[in-house]
Amino acid sequence: MSDFWHFVKIMTSRRLATVMALFFAVISAVGLGVGLLSLGPILAQVLDPEKGRSLRVMAEEVNASGGFWHVPDWLVSLLPTDLFQGVLMIVVGLSVLTVLGATANFMHQYLSQTLATKAVAEARGQLFKRVLALPLGTVVSNGPSEYIARLIRDAEGLQSGLVAVLGKSVAQITKGFAGLVVAIIFDWKIAIAAVIIGPIMAVILRKLAKHVRRGFRGSLAAQQELLKQSTETLQGLRAVKANTAEQRCIERFDTGNEEVVRNELRMRTARAVSSPVVEVLAILVLAGLALIAAKGIIRGDLPFDRFLLSLGSLAVAGASFRPLAGIINEVSAAGAPATRLREALAEPLEDARADRSPLPRHARNIIFEGISFRYPNADHPALVDVTLELAHGERIAVVGPNGSGKTTLLSMLPQLLKPDSGRIMIDGEDVESHTLASLREQIGVVTQETFIVHGTIAENIAFGVEHATAEQIQEVAALAHADEFIQRMPEGYDTMVAEQGASLSGGQRQRIAIARALLRNPTMLVLDEATSQIDSESEADIADTIRQVTGRCTVLVIAHRLATVLDCHRIVVMDQGRVIAEGTHEELLDSCPLYARLTETQLLPSGA
Repeated sequence: MSDFWHFVKIMTSRRLATVMALFFAVISAVGLGVGLLSLGPILAQVLDPEKGRSLRVMAEEVNASGGFWHVPDWLVSLLPTDLFQGVLMIVVGLSVLTVLGATANFMHQYLSQTLATKAVAEARGQLFKRVLALPLGTVVSNGPSEYIARLIRDAEGLQSGLVAVLGKSVAQITKGFAGLVVAIIFDWKIAIAAVIIGPIMAVILRKLAKHVRRGFRGSLAAQQELLKQSTETLQGLRAVKANTAEQRCIERFDTGNEEVVRNELRMRTARAVSSPVVEVLAILVLAGLALIAAKGIIRGDLPFDRFLLSLGSLAVAGASFRPLAGIINEVSAAGAPATRLREALAEPLEDARADRSPLPRHARNIIFEGISFRYPNADHPALVDVTLELAHGERIAVVGPNGSGKTTLLSMLPQLLKPDSGRIMIDGEDVESHTLASLREQIGVVTQETFIVHGTIAENIAFGVEHATAEQIQEVAALAHADEFIQRMPEGYDTMVAEQGASLSGGQRQRIAIARALLRNPTMLVLDEATSQIDSESEADIADTIRQVTGRCTVLVIAHRLATVLDCHRIVVMDQGRVIAEGTHEELLDSCPLYARLTETQLLPSGA
């Protein structure tokens, strides 16, 4: 539970709001205690009206006894001597007190829920920033759904626990103690007997809380897996339907759903038994108190009205403490999501070199020097001792069979993946010696699967670039051959794009992605199969764009289209994680059998 209390500390760091929340809880409880104490004078006047004493007489008797309590003389003079007027004054006072107590209770709940919501929002924001700063391999390996589950489901569970700690538990505990104090004032022997049972209840509830916490942690893990399966299925719904795989997806979902139910049911016994245990103990305590009181009343040692008042106050205290069983379960359940959130927040960041110098803008060459890399749990390395040099302004095509390491190699340049050995030099500078942000700011990346957000076309082009002007956006759109189709849209650059770019064609999405990359004014442009799924017209437009930016930046292209490969200055051939040849198209046809075979089998003619 230490992880949970870490978030409690964050919640209570807003000291003024926390103090005010506790203050209003105490005020609400004090109102309850004063109300209970007021029942004594009412009973004294109503149960025996002939011998009853007025409020003024009672106050004078209190002052004459010389005890701890003393009623100011000015207040004694204001108290009525008529019995009915005394009851009326008490009832009016209780009504005012009830309103004040309700207001204080509202303010306590309002402030406590505000503090819990803000604390969870802060934790959620920290986690989202952390996930964006994690290495790509970590996120891919764990699965995006895992972090989504922690951002939503775990944060929700944590918030329930925080509200229970500062809101529900404080309210019930303060009211319970108010009832106990009043009971002690009326008859301390009965109250002491009732308090003895408290530690026994605490031990039992703690044992039950451990079972709830363990079950909730398993439930969160199972729900995370269910979310992952659901997300995969719905995102790939087109493929599911095309392959008539609905039944298989239903079976997978049912299996995950059953695991969630199994873990949820692990908590049912602990949750279900906690309230009955408290009730049984409470009844046994009341039965014991009734026996003690009966003996005292029979002997004449205990006035019946004081017994009723003491018992009533204890009943109020018991009613206030009773919900603590459920509250303890809520707090215990919140321990599991708190731990999962802290685990995610503790994962190592992608870039720990913020204190290093920015990388100067690329102007001479890029060298991949002895790069080797193996994916976690892979049988074979993805890259083996790759050495490659590129001159600034060159257009380089990287080709090879599937799994040859092309995408892995190009992912090394923006440090989406980091080599196990070797280094990348830009203009003689090791990229590891400079900040990651200064490296990526110089690189424009266009992939086969374009990333389109739900927003306007202008927002999609300017994605990742702050303070881009409308003129700059239109300029790069024209360079990417996107301006023409954008201008034909109903609202031009302000046209809203559907989620994942569903309202655009593949060629339109690619041209928007290229415009986005060019808006960064990159010194390096990486195109990872950016023309593999578009028509020949879009391919020609993109090829024209690449030619126009050549000279301004170094271009690396992974392509399956022969026209794109032929349009490059140099071609690099990879196989099984190694660079096996490089040269022009004609040179490689004569010297590299693998390249000759690729041109016949994998490199598609334009428009194919």
